[in-house]
Amino acid sequence: MKRRDFLKGVGATALLPAALSQATAGKKTNIVLIMSDDTGYEVFGCYGSKQYSTPNIDRLAENGMRFNHCYSQPICCPSRVEIMTGKSNARNYVYWDVLDPAEKTIGHMIQDAGYATCIAGKWQLYGTGTFAPELAGKGTLPENAGFDEHCMWQVDTHTERYWQPEFRVNGEATSFPGKDAFGPEICTDYLCDFIDRNKQKPFFAYYPMMLTHSPFVTTPDSVDRSSTSGQKNFEDMVAYMDKIVGRIVDQLDEAGVLENTLILFTGDNGSPGGGKGGIVSELNGKMIAGGKGKTTDAGTRVALVANMPGTVPAGKVTDDLVDFSDMMPTMAAMTGASLPKGDVLDGVSFAPQLHGKRGTPRESIYSYTEGVPGPEPDPTIYARNQRWKLYSDGRLFDISNDVLEQKPIMTGRHAVRSKLQATIDSMPSEGLKIYRPKDRSNMPGGSAYNKKKGMSS
Repeated sequence: MKRRDFLKGVGATALLPAALSQATAGKKTNIVLIMSDDTGYEVFGCYGSKQYSTPNIDRLAENGMRFNHCYSQPICCPSRVEIMTGKSNARNYVYWDVLDPAEKTIGHMIQDAGYATCIAGKWQLYGTGTFAPELAGKGTLPENAGFDEHCMWQVDTHTERYWQPEFRVNGEATSFPGKDAFGPEICTDYLCDFIDRNKQKPFFAYYPMMLTHSPFVTTPDSVDRSSTSGQKNFEDMVAYMDKIVGRIVDQLDEAGVLENTLILFTGDNGSPGGGKGGIVSELNGKMIAGGKGKTTDAGTRVALVANMPGTVPAGKVTDDLVDFSDMMPTMAAMTGASLPKGDVLDGVSFAPQLHGKRGTPRESIYSYTEGVPGPEPDPTIYARNQRWKLYSDGRLFDISNDVLEQKPIMTGRHAVRSKLQATIDSMPSEGLKIYRPKDRSNMPGGSAYNKKKGMSS
């Protein structure tokens, strides 16, 4: 019987933590961070969905901890930069597809602690896809971000990611021309091999997935391999993404390191929207249109599941707030790594909660985003807690009763407004590293970009 089946069978027994703590005594905690691409919280069974198939992620939640209030940025590059650096985008964001080479990353931090490090999946931080040609190649390469090994799409070229892809593998352009070559499977094979080779020492594996980003393609498991339905193919992509997570869990089990490995699963932003071709999902009897690119919950509320048998409480659901900048201090606390010195970090560790303690959860989250497509101000700045959300222009929303943010409260609610305004005032009012080209029409939020993407300006 595989350990994962054993865990499912025994559930949260009183004897399990003690037994596993003896097995893991003296071992450092490995970290596997998995981040899906364009997959909102509403598609996961553990969050209530019955439309999609996510049994492996659901099982991680059942035997671990699920966070109800984890928030990303509304679009992917800002989320990726924030999760890598432990900083708000007000401090670290340069421009689309660019990670400042001077930034210290989670890779650097854990590598300096003596861990083997690997990243596979989607990079998009070197400037290859930037909307400012003068910044092409001005970002950061994986090997310069603290990763010993990498198998990445969209580093210094923009090629196919799914069928017959081309990746950058440890600095070399590598093609996979076979008719059955599927990019996500190749990246998963690479990560599983890394885990197997490093099972005798501490390791950090980061998997920023390509799934479930458009184009919505069929997968190796699709029944109809000729399907052109975006919605159906997206559902198949979600199922395959979940299958990949299960493969990684199995590899950790087979390597004998599952019980001393913290698995964190999240998503970089909401599901794809934008009108025609957008994804619509049913959750608890309500239809949720994909909100990628919007600062509403549909664009910024994402799944967060944590699993580490014997350490993370089984079956725990928490309403504690989590922001992507919280990943770095949490990983530092779980691994014993030292946070980067000399930097102002914005993250709050949720490691105590992972150990079953109360910790010091956030009272609010601050968000700074440049280039949000649509009608929002640029930059878009807001602070929020579980219920209330205040934008820097004075709009206050009661998200529990107005999840689409259609009824702004412009006066009153002085106590909550004062607390959230204090959060906004505590942060820089302008981006500290933002690059602003004279022509911004091609960047996210610009008129040419919005026309190309079918969005209103």
